[in-house]
Amino acid sequence: MFKGKYVYNQLVSLVSRYEFDKCVDKYKGNYRARDLKCWHQFLMMLFGQLTYRESLNDIVNCLEAHQNKVYHLGISKIVSVSTLSRANERRDYRIWVDYATYLIKVSRPLYSKDNDFELSNLDYTIYALDASTIDLCLSVFNWAKFRKKKGAVKLHALLDLRGNIPVFLHISNGKVHDVKILDMLEFEADAFYIMDKGYYDFKRLYKIHKKSAFFIIRAKSNLKFQRVYSHKVDKSLGLICDQTIKLTGFKSAKDYSQHLRRIKYHDKELQKTFVFLTNNFALEAIVIAQLYKNRWQIELFFKWIKQHLKIKKFMGETENAVKTQVWIAICTYLLVAIAKKMCKSELSLYQILQILSVSAFDKTPLNQLLTKQDLQNVKVKTHNQLSIFDL
Repeated sequence: MFKGKYVYNQLVSLVSRYEFDKCVDKYKGNYRARDLKCWHQFLMMLFGQLTYRESLNDIVNCLEAHQNKVYHLGISKIVSVSTLSRANERRDYRIWVDYATYLIKVSRPLYSKDNDFELSNLDYTIYALDASTIDLCLSVFNWAKFRKKKGAVKLHALLDLRGNIPVFLHISNGKVHDVKILDMLEFEADAFYIMDKGYYDFKRLYKIHKKSAFFIIRAKSNLKFQRVYSHKVDKSLGLICDQTIKLTGFKSAKDYSQHLRRIKYHDKELQKTFVFLTNNFALEAIVIAQLYKNRWQIELFFKWIKQHLKIKKFMGETENAVKTQVWIAICTYLLVAIAKKMCKSELSLYQILQILSVSAFDKTPLNQLLTKQDLQNVKVKTHNQLSIFDL
């Protein structure tokens, strides 16, 4: 019988505690902390995410029910709900931002050679950029301005489509326009950035072009342009036209003076016609259309996060408490993704999360828990759209 660590400890020990302490020291997170250090706060909130706890009171009650095991989880003391609540409200949420950034650096190399991506043979890094709104009650969360009678925060993400690992995350209030996030990104040369119409700004798109990076974006119907050259297309693939164009609108021509490529494509499955703009003239037109089609994976990433982690019902009302909960949820996603690769598991992230949720106090070796054949027979109903996470 295995007499080592609990499954929960094995999961947490996959990554460096030293890196966590660096994040805490940077923002003086443990200053004047007596009963609840940042590490213990993180362990309690992470426990809540993994085991689907509904509130801080739920977290504390569950841990108190296992008092004889809590110390071995790394939690030196079970604190009161009010103490945990104050920590979430007062400790700088940027601690969890920096720790999530570290976890991204750990997880990305693990997924860099994944072949599940439809166009994995391309010698480019492919990113999808989008944002998702998390609704809040304006009367309770009065700092989260969105609409006149509605509050919200936005989760902005840049997703590496090879592995579905977010490489950039930002949380803003609901009123921040999506396009402003382009000002926060550092663009990689020879990488593709796939975006929807929310990022339609030629001045900012030209900055991507000057960085020797590529973009693919949907064109608006009122685009003013002049056709410079038409390329031959295979209409049997759904392609309608492939053109080199020059912008003729007063502002757009000033903001983007170079030629662009305009591709019109009809999707037979959706029975819908799309018009794409890109600054890449090397790839075939059908490949550009397929790349944009893969942008849907970031929508599925947001859907997965919202359905399987606790970020729709919040355990605090202040901006710091909400951001703390969301960022620890992101850390949970990344830890599960790291565990999948380190244990060489063929289970989906959702299946792993389900198994961990009922195995936190088990002492089964983690790699055995996630790879043992009889454990893979657990039937989990998942929506068809979540199949991209069956990594």
